[in-house]
Amino acid sequence: MLPAQRHQRITEALGRKGTVRTEDLAALLGVSHETVRRDLAFLERRALLVRVHGGATAAPSGTGEESSYLERSTSRSEAKAMIGELAARLLRPGQTVIIDVGTTAVHVARAVPPSFRGVVATCSLLVAAELAGRPGVEVLVAGGRVRRGDLAVSNAHTLAFFRDLRADVAFLGSGGMDAEAGLTDHFLDEVATKRVILATTARTYALADSAKHGRVAAYRVCGPEDLAGLVTDEEPPPPLVSALARAGTEVIAP
Repeated sequence: MLPAQRHQRITEALGRKGTVRTEDLAALLGVSHETVRRDLAFLERRALLVRVHGGATAAPSGTGEESSYLERSTSRSEAKAMIGELAARLLRPGQTVIIDVGTTAVHVARAVPPSFRGVVATCSLLVAAELAGRPGVEVLVAGGRVRRGDLAVSNAHTLAFFRDLRADVAFLGSGGMDAEAGLTDHFLDEVATKRVILATTARTYALADSAKHGRVAAYRVCGPEDLAGLVTDEEPPPPLVSALARAGTEVIAP
């Protein structure tokens, strides 16, 4: 197979999955791991992907910024729906639950079973809209400045809201989950909100589909040791699995 053909196969695999492992590419292309690493380095120099430990992820749009809500809402929807279902299985009647912002968080709200009775607090107007009509669910929405696209709320009012709340379980959106960097996100104000939620909630789970495994966004939220678990659609790569295991953080995957 010519280098150009390998490069095309690699970019096609990234387009389907969002992240690829070196060993999987070596098997797919019938070449050595070293050849794959050279190919990934070539493609990274052309801004077609981002190399991470053990593989590569799709290149982010723009210069380190999160892609638009429309792009994200239509991307990897099956994986996000699976994460929503897995997260919803963790709910128990009578709980106070926090659902954070992001497209995966919206899928968690959609997956909340009709039988659930309890309180759901959120800093996402989209999450609130999903649950506002549910009988038996009291929806609490934080005040603050609204960010377009995700309709996420953040500022000092948001922080005060969550400081006064004692939740049983929280589900945090993410920009990436990495073995060394931990949980990261793209918006500094929203990182501050997540940290308050972590400090005041009994058990907090990160939501990250496999495209975010090994990805590092601009701002660090916390380390794996601060999370009760990672809810994801696929088993993470070995370095991340090891970091989560050392931290005592559960991996919840199909």
